[in-house]
Amino acid sequence: MKAPGHSGRPPRPKLSPEASGEARPPGSVRPAVQKPAIMQEPVLVLNATFEPINVTAVRRAMVLMLKGVAQAEEINHTHVHSASRALAVPSVIRLLAYRHIPQQTRALSRKNILMRDRNTCQFCRRILPASELTLDHVMPRSRGGRSSWENLVACCYQCNNRKGDRTPEEAGLALARRPRPFTLHTSRQLMRLIGNKDEKWRKYLFY
Repeated sequence: MKAPGHSGRPPRPKLSPEASGEARPPGSVRPAVQKPAIMQEPVLVLNATFEPINVTAVRRAMVLMLKGVAQAEEINHTHVHSASRALAVPSVIRLLAYRHIPQQTRALSRKNILMRDRNTCQFCRRILPASELTLDHVMPRSRGGRSSWENLVACCYQCNNRKGDRTPEEAGLALARRPRPFTLHTSRQLMRLIGNKDEKWRKYLFY
């Protein structure tokens, strides 16, 4: 026999104010939510001699730090949280052992072409996400064009379709700049462009 006022069902769990739609009490603080995008933010990489040599993502920078390969020289006011601790997000890291950087261009790749061209279509000059850009052979491959630094440019799909199997001149298009290899000098220029958004980089980039 059931006790009076008992339906026999288990008690319903109490919903949080957010789930139930209730107003949050005045003065309360919403719990912080970790933004995954922070792990892709740029970090300046210095050689052991404090010479700027690369830009990497927060995720890779923190891996280098945890492995004892690099240390943070500048940090942001943001933290990422693991199960046991909170780690400050670096803005500038320095390698603990000197790394010899050969005086040669970077590997030819889609990522490096887009970086060299600053994610800008070299025909219509629009700055676009990497997912909305492709690579175009200035001199079409069907006409002997090679896959090289001097013949590949970032290009949006619209301009790529318009150009087709023609040269820019034949398609009525003009290149924003002459494509060149990605040298260390090019890399330094990009570091300075990115560094404009982060004052902590400037003293390492000889502003």
